[in-house]
Amino acid sequence: MKKILNYINGNLVEPSSGNFLDGYNPSNGEIYSKVPDSEVTDMHSAIQAAKSAFKEWSTKSNEERHDVLMKISDLIEKNHDRLALAESIDNGKPLWLAKRVDIPRAASNFRFFATAAMQFASESHSMNGKAINYTLRKPLGVVGCISPWNLPLYLFTWKIAPALACGNTVVAKPSEVTPMTAFLLAEICIEAGLPPGVLNIVHGLGHKTGAIMSEHPDIKAVSFTGSTRVGKEIAKVAAPLFKKLSLEMGGKNPNVIFADCNYDKMLKTTLRSSFANQGQICLCGSRIYVERPIYDQFKKDFVEKAKQMKVGDPLKSDTKVGAVVSKVHFEKILSYIELAKEEGGTILCGGHAVKPPGLENGWYVEPTVIEGLAPDCRTNQEEIFGPVVSIMPFDSDEEALQLANNSKYGLSATIWTENLSRAHQIAEQIEAGIVWINTWLLRDLRTPFGGVKDSGVGREGGWEAMRFFTEPKNVCIDFTHG
Repeated sequence: MKKILNYINGNLVEPSSGNFLDGYNPSNGEIYSKVPDSEVTDMHSAIQAAKSAFKEWSTKSNEERHDVLMKISDLIEKNHDRLALAESIDNGKPLWLAKRVDIPRAASNFRFFATAAMQFASESHSMNGKAINYTLRKPLGVVGCISPWNLPLYLFTWKIAPALACGNTVVAKPSEVTPMTAFLLAEICIEAGLPPGVLNIVHGLGHKTGAIMSEHPDIKAVSFTGSTRVGKEIAKVAAPLFKKLSLEMGGKNPNVIFADCNYDKMLKTTLRSSFANQGQICLCGSRIYVERPIYDQFKKDFVEKAKQMKVGDPLKSDTKVGAVVSKVHFEKILSYIELAKEEGGTILCGGHAVKPPGLENGWYVEPTVIEGLAPDCRTNQEEIFGPVVSIMPFDSDEEALQLANNSKYGLSATIWTENLSRAHQIAEQIEAGIVWINTWLLRDLRTPFGGVKDSGVGREGGWEAMRFFTEPKNVCIDFTHG
């Protein structure tokens, strides 16, 4: 049984209450770890440690902060296999996916923002030789970072790295469902020589720990990734206190496929954008709209490919779909499949739980493709966050755009067409913060990341993240005499 500890003021410590939550291995449904059930006192200790460490960390040179963050990046790479295995066991995702995507991206996050700290420059504005304005960018102080369970270390580091690079100190809360790699990151930070209190990681339930970040006066900003429901609660408390907020929330992303697409590339990529990480990526395309001339062929080929995807043990190299993250989420996904049937949908493939030999108590769901649903039904409007997609034909560019925008969410969209004019026109009019054309999840860390409507507020990535974690101050100097 592995015992996870909080990381407060440079030390790995048990929760003040001495209480722990059960941590589950999704592949077999068994308890394999103990997670701190932290209380308010633990969070207050972490905030105080971060507050005390702020002056020293914020006044270090960019080069000094760069060097520490690069050490963390190097140690993540050194511990690549260990971290990937921990991520797979804790989350249920295929081990090959954690090795290929999650852990390399965590290392890249630290490396990218360590370098960004060396490049981040202020602006100046000359007033015809009479005066000059220049902008200072100062770290905010103590910031709160709350990350989700679907890409545990990947998204945890995506928040922490820019906050630290800018000179802030951090109190972070990973998901209590997948805390293992955040705990291992704490060990790495100690080895890298990160000064005590600069990063504090408090594990536990959101309503006991994460909620404090929204209301505590010493937390100057909150960066959150998770459900729209929780994001609304954070905003309700934090906004009246004038905290800076970055909220990356849900998605119900459209995948718009035109008849003139590169069919083979589209089919291969759409399979991935539908079912990667068991569909538990906020950027997955869960509403697939296909132009009618190729709809029947797409349906046949897509369903056939989905049926061929092996569901099973995350540690086996030929597994394409691993376990979903928890029993609660497993039951939620299955309930939406039943709802789709009630709403008139036809299950073209999947729709059932899977019980791999030897892992019968694990939480596995077949890749599921549903046809015949109305655009406004709950299955097409609510985020399922599992290996479940709906497909529907369309007849014109206007109809495709209307269907794509028929959602309260607006995180990402994918467009498949070889028509350059159409691609640009649809991309401009589609209501999403991110649009991929003839690709999916091709990421450049310099670009702004985030959504519109109920998908979020603010942007992460590149200079957007560096701006979020700093406060601009204009200084004006008058050169005139008298």
